[in-house]
Amino acid sequence: MKKVGQKIRRVLNTRMGFFVLAIVLFWLKTWWTYLNKFNLGAKGSVQEFLLMVNPIPTAILLFGIALYLAGRKSYIFMLVIDFITSFWLYANVLYYREFSDFLSINLIKGSSAVSNNLGKSVLGIMEPTDFLVFLDVAILILLLAFKLIRMDIRPIKKRYAFTVTGISIMLFGFNLAFAQSDRPGLLTRTFDNNYIVKYLGLNTYTVYDGVKTATSNAAKKNANASDLRSIENYIKENKVPVNTEYTGVAKDKNVIIFHLESFQQFLIDFKWDGQEVTPNLNKLYHAEDTLSFDNFFNQVGTGKTADAEMMLENSLFGLAEGPAMVQYGTTNTFQAAPAILDQNGYTTASFHGDVPSFWNRDNTYKSWGYDYFFSSSYYQQKSSYSIGYGLKDKIFLKDSAQYLEKLPQPFYAKLITVTNHYPYLLDKQNQSIAKTDTGDSTVDGYVQTAKYLDQAVGEFMTWLEDSGLAKNTMVVFYGDHYGISGNHKKAVAKLLGKETFNNFDDAQFQRVPLMIHMPGLKGGVNHTYSGEIDVLPTLLNLLGVKNDDTIQFGQDILSPEKNQTVAFRNGDFVSPTYTKVGNTYYDTSTGKEIKKPNATVKQTLEDMTNHVATELSLSDSVITGDLLRFYTPNGFDTVNKSDYSYKKSTALKKLKKNQGENSIYSENGDKTTTDLYKTDAPELSK
Repeated sequence: MKKVGQKIRRVLNTRMGFFVLAIVLFWLKTWWTYLNKFNLGAKGSVQEFLLMVNPIPTAILLFGIALYLAGRKSYIFMLVIDFITSFWLYANVLYYREFSDFLSINLIKGSSAVSNNLGKSVLGIMEPTDFLVFLDVAILILLLAFKLIRMDIRPIKKRYAFTVTGISIMLFGFNLAFAQSDRPGLLTRTFDNNYIVKYLGLNTYTVYDGVKTATSNAAKKNANASDLRSIENYIKENKVPVNTEYTGVAKDKNVIIFHLESFQQFLIDFKWDGQEVTPNLNKLYHAEDTLSFDNFFNQVGTGKTADAEMMLENSLFGLAEGPAMVQYGTTNTFQAAPAILDQNGYTTASFHGDVPSFWNRDNTYKSWGYDYFFSSSYYQQKSSYSIGYGLKDKIFLKDSAQYLEKLPQPFYAKLITVTNHYPYLLDKQNQSIAKTDTGDSTVDGYVQTAKYLDQAVGEFMTWLEDSGLAKNTMVVFYGDHYGISGNHKKAVAKLLGKETFNNFDDAQFQRVPLMIHMPGLKGGVNHTYSGEIDVLPTLLNLLGVKNDDTIQFGQDILSPEKNQTVAFRNGDFVSPTYTKVGNTYYDTSTGKEIKKPNATVKQTLEDMTNHVATELSLSDSVITGDLLRFYTPNGFDTVNKSDYSYKKSTALKKLKKNQGENSIYSENGDKTTTDLYKTDAPELSK
């Protein structure tokens, strides 16, 4: 045993031995921190393995730089690198504890962004075990100080240093390949910073964030106010008059936006196993005081839900690659619905039963001007309460009522549901309809989660009536994106009772619901071709809010002069006359391919294609160049992000202070209306 100890000590007294010890200690410390200080949600053996090993490649790369240095400098460099990376880890531990997210370069650069978020609360959120992130640094320093390990000042051959660098790059390549196999599009379609750290590690996230920041900053640096001229000209040329019959019909009404996750239009009135899949939404769709749109299309790209939110709140398209909310939401200037309505006397809030960092909502919502963001920490959490991407809809909506009833009226509130999300899993106790029988596991569970969502909506709408909120509220329902992709054509054909399902059919399949419901509203089914880009100008007209000089690419759907060419993010389009998929054009009324168009049709198709390309390109330039910083509509005040905090204690204190200002809670004699909320969620009866 003594000989073994001597051998180990001899190895550690070499520079390579000390290097290996430093790597091992750093790895163990970081892995421990991942497991105990962050909530990265590793599920399954692949994710757990990657979470365990992902600190190793970058640690070898960074510490390995020391091997290129001579003598004592090599040891000092290793200790400095260890301290710097440990301090960065420590800073993220503190920030994550408050905001369930990781520090970014933009947050640090953003004047007082970090100090506003942490500030005086740092001492209050520290825990003694946080300092264990420096334990490996202390151990290495003590081992050298007490000469339990002696510095080896002999030179190391450069080829050994190069070999170590090569090993680190190779290991990172394996790490990235495994990560991409488990989460395709990890770096191109960033959902959440937690995902990057979970799969690739904190150090890799830092580099990734730096590259992303440098790229976006370069585009912004080259942009100037003159770039807005072509955009302003386009907006002016394509402006259509609003439908004056509907102007201001919902003035000063509350607005509740129902974000229906992955919900497609075909589900309306769809029956399976002898029953309606969505009876509550069907009833709303056909109600005489609901404006329903049966040719309303999702227009999302790779950002999917994030793209849908960008269009809904800003009338700007998502980007061709990656979600704009993640890439630009923290730093860009926006003139979004929450800020517009806030400056017109509304209280604004978003509700979501998942972590606030998903899609960078915790930062983007400040840029958009949301007064409140009620995310996962505001809701009671039990393992049985969540599935997939957050709280089950019935539990989420019921728990949201306690905050909704205290919002000063009028308010603008967005409720983001998540249960009807791929891969459409639902525990048996909540299933109330059989799966479909296409034989496609992705498709067949879709009706079960859709029905569950519909039931949750029904419960919420009953409470809205019983609480008294319904009489003064406009409720908007919209599907954010497709639920079943074009990769399941055979199953979709069987589901819809069609013999075939081709690319044209898939383009038409991108319809999602849009319903605007309000007591006394002149309703009916509107057949205008429109998309998510058109929602904001339509709502602002209904609310009677000035909207004549904003940079918005949508048009009032109710306008008789609306352009009905609906752009898809990839440059394809649908319209009442023609549909484009790739390089192929179709007659929309027949679904037949247009193979030999005459000169008139050919010119029309060219004009429509160019219109779509121009629209997408100009919208992209607004975001990538942060062009709205150069333009402010008359009467609009630029959003100051530092005015907003979504910290639970701060928000609840603010809500309590303001709830007496005309909330339904105050109207009810400062008594809650949540006892009127009835749900059959089995988890709550246990």
